[in-house]
Amino acid sequence: MPLVALTGGIASGKSTIAALLADRGAVVVDADAIVREVQAPGSEVLSAIAREFGDDVLRADGSLDRAALGARVFGHPDRLAVLNALVHPAVRATSERRFAEAFARDAGAVVVYDVPLLAEARRGDAWDLIVVAHAAEAVRVQRLIHLRGLTEDDARARVGSQVSDEERLALADVVVDTSGTMDDTHRQVDELWARVSSAS
Repeated sequence: MPLVALTGGIASGKSTIAALLADRGAVVVDADAIVREVQAPGSEVLSAIAREFGDDVLRADGSLDRAALGARVFGHPDRLAVLNALVHPAVRATSERRFAEAFARDAGAVVVYDVPLLAEARRGDAWDLIVVAHAAEAVRVQRLIHLRGLTEDDARARVGSQVSDEERLALADVVVDTSGTMDDTHRQVDELWARVSSAS
């Protein structure tokens, strides 16, 4: 019943790795999906965000305007830290409940927590394995420009708002380098799956 943390900087290929692991039989718990869930209209977390950052981070229908909020926190580490302090406790509680549910359904499951902000959260959980998706900063900036339509300045600000590659790589038990071809990534994920599935 390994519990694997999968992390990586923005545009590092982490979501691709998570999808490949799910195809191989892993139960993937998506931290970003949980963030959206705990920030849903009417939630305590969303109310706290509006109090802290202003009602103009809400759309007319009461949902979070992610672009408006992002403009206030990216490139501003102190404001990003405030946001994280509002969101992370609820995300943590929900994610831990999902892990428990997955293992209750199948004690031998391989559970993968797809979590972009593992290093930022400074979580000290006893993960069985920490996997870091990695690509050079220049590669990630180009992906953000070409795949997500960001300007170069915005792309660099998003990458720069996260912890350094060195800090993230220092956490890694396994590094999956996504800078190469998809075949290279598939091969590394196959090796990872062989390792974690044999431990389940």
